[in-house]
Amino acid sequence: MIGRLNHIAIAVPDLAAASAKYRDLLGAKVGQPQALPGHGVTVVFVDTGNTKVELLEPLGEASPIAAFLAKNPAGGMHHICFEVPDIAAAAATLTQGGARVLGDGTPKTGAHGNPVLFLHPKDFDGTLIELEQVPA
Repeated sequence: MIGRLNHIAIAVPDLAAASAKYRDLLGAKVGQPQALPGHGVTVVFVDTGNTKVELLEPLGEASPIAAFLAKNPAGGMHHICFEVPDIAAAAATLTQGGARVLGDGTPKTGAHGNPVLFLHPKDFDGTLIELEQVPA
């Protein structure tokens, strides 16, 4: 069902500082900040050649990333994202197998303009999983 690893997301307390580390210390190609009000975050994508790292900063106090950073003030890995060819079919298969889709189960538009869903971390060994439908 899952395809390639699309990205690994890291919650950070300071997006500009984190972006500079990846750019200046690691020599990575770092994109521009992108506010995603529907997800409560500002993101920057770091191109690693074979996948991406998504740096996440809270966009307001109600952001789920603000709650994550309250528990993990230095930041840390937030989720991993896998590509799927059909997000509705993937969600149906997963829920039939007992996995929980977060929210109301309706895909939201993600940072790449594609439909995304999140799966409960308790169903995947403590890891929050994002699924992103990508064009064929």
